This record gives sequence, C-alpha cells and structure tokens, in this order.
Amino acid sequence: MDYLIKRDNLRDCHWADAPVTDLADGMARLRIDAFALTANNVTYATFGEAMKYWDFFPASSPEFGRVPVWGFATIIESKAAGVDVGSRVYGYLPISDTVDVQPARVVKESFMDGAAHRRDLAPIYSTYIFTAADPTYDSAFEAQQMLFRPLFTTGWMIDDCLMETGDPVPETVVISSASSKTAMALAHCLKARGVVEAVALTSPGNVAYVESTGLYARTQTYDQVDRMHARGLTAFVDFLGRPSLTADVHNALKDRLVRSLVIGVTDWEGNRAPISLPDPQPEFFFVPTYAAERAKELGADVLNKRLGTSLASFYRASSAFVTPEARSGRDAIDTAWHDTLEGKVSPATGLVFSI
Repeated sequence: MDYLIKRDNLRDCHWADAPVTDLADGMARLRIDAFALTANNVTYATFGEAMKYWDFFPASSPEFGRVPVWGFATIIESKAAGVDVGSRVYGYLPISDTVDVQPARVVKESFMDGAAHRRDLAPIYSTYIFTAADPTYDSAFEAQQMLFRPLFTTGWMIDDCLMETGDPVPETVVISSASSKTAMALAHCLKARGVVEAVALTSPGNVAYVESTGLYARTQTYDQVDRMHARGLTAFVDFLGRPSLTADVHNALKDRLVRSLVIGVTDWEGNRAPISLPDPQPEFFFVPTYAAERAKELGADVLNKRLGTSLASFYRASSAFVTPEARSGRDAIDTAWHDTLEGKVSPATGLVFSI
C-alpha cells in the first residue's frame, strides 16, 4: 500500500494498492518499520515540483506523489551484494509498506540507492545507514532520531553557515516559526555557543510553549515585528515562508540586518509572491549543497564527527520540550497528515508512526 497525495492539492490523499513484483538482480526490498511526520514533510510536498522531492519515490499516477519521510526499515529480500536480509537501515522513505532500492556504493556503514531516477537527485537523500554500524545510533532514542536527525542536521548546518563561514558573523539571529523542530534545533546550536542571541518569532498561541523551551533569549509575535529590536549585527532565518513577514523584518531591522536565509514554508498556503525588499536579499539555504561544500573544506570525517557529537547531545536535550507519540495504522497516518497541514499538531508532540 502507498499513501498518495495529489501534487496540486495536498488535502486530496488516499491509500492505494501497489503491485509487488519479483525482485530483480541487484535490488533490495525494504519493509518500512517506522517513520516521523512533521511540518518538514509538508515542506517536501510544497516544494515537491521545484526541488524534485516528488521524484524520489514516483507514484503510479502523475497527478499524485509519495511524500518522503525519515525513518527505519528492515531489508526483507535482497539480490544485492553486501546488503543482507535482516539488516536494519535509517534513511529517506515513502509512506508505504515496502520500497525497492538498487544498492550502490555499498560499504560497512551504508549504501546508496543507485536507481536511475535518483542519480541526479541530492545524494544525502539517497543514503541508507546501517544501524549496526552507525556511531550516532542509540536504540533508546529511535523516536528522536526519526523526528530530529534530518531537522537537526538542517539547524546545525545553518548555525555553521552563520557562525563559522558567515561574514560578518551576526550577534543576533531572528528565527521565524520558532516552535518548529528545525528552528529549535538551530536555537539549541546557537545557545550552546554562548555568544549570540536567538530571538523567536511565533504566533500568539505558541508563545508560552516557545518560552518554556528556554532556547531563545526572547520571544515576539508576528504582529510585533514592526517594534522589533535586535542587538548588533543580525541575521534572519525564515522557516515560515511568508514574504510579507520577511518584508516586515527587513524594514524593521534596516541596516542591522546582514543575512536573510529562507529555509522552509510552514505557512504552506500563504501568498509567496515576491515582494521588493531592502538588502540583504534573501538566500535560499539548501542543506545538501552547503553540506557538500563543507565536507570538501573540512573533510567528510571531520564534518560528520562534529555533527554526530552535537546530534547525540540534542537527542537527550530534546526530551525537555518534545515528547514522542507513537501511533499506528493507515487511518492514523491520514489523520495526522491532515492535522499537520492545518497546523493542529502541538509543537510539544513528535509524531512517530508504524503502518
């Protein structure tokens, strides 16, 4: 079974039977065990065409797509060398019972899906990590890994971009959609530095929650942006994706604003028509591109070690502000997808599913 979402109407969804064929030579079949569902997956669907997220797991009908999620899977059949039945992996998956992959570049730690339709897509999304050889894997934190590993990676890379490679380095970072999990990951990284203030922008209903996390120096609502103040040179990191808010932030901060990064679209139905802005012009931050550049500069081993150390500490810290909630079944998945679209899932809850 596949969960199909209409590409031009994210509320139009249904489960559909998927044919199971004999496994071809060089292929492996993964049973999807569990995955997380967050606002990040809505971003994948919203940018499905522009960023080719729909292309990772093609659907039988071109009108519909299979939105990617992050989770764990078990290899239940294999005709690929080095990919053994019973092995468990973490990676990019569809909301389906099973998925077939074509393992390539198989090493002890991981393999890549070398299927033709994925060869021109970002490699970071085509890598499957064997849990048995993953230094950051902890069975006690599987839920946190599904919820946060890709989101924390994004937050960590933004922090690195602003504070390690940015010029000039900001003294304040203003973060929209501050209750989102990626925003909190970024705020965690910034707070750990002790030299930069993170300022939260959020809706009135989320103020109490955002303040309770202890991640931000202060919190403001979206309707208070025109009265915003910031200490010293400031960067704006936008997870909301609402151009009118971006304009308000740029106009309020004026020449104190030195960077403006666009990351996601938690306001997925908002008007995203471009608005003329004073400099600096917004930059779209794409993690795979930045990560590849940093790996060349630092070496992949150094980069992964730094990220892994921070990731492990965040898994433990996240329990103070996000509680994983396990759900199962197709109806529960469908309900959660629509609740996530409508913004009805509490930011204090992390939804983890099994089919």
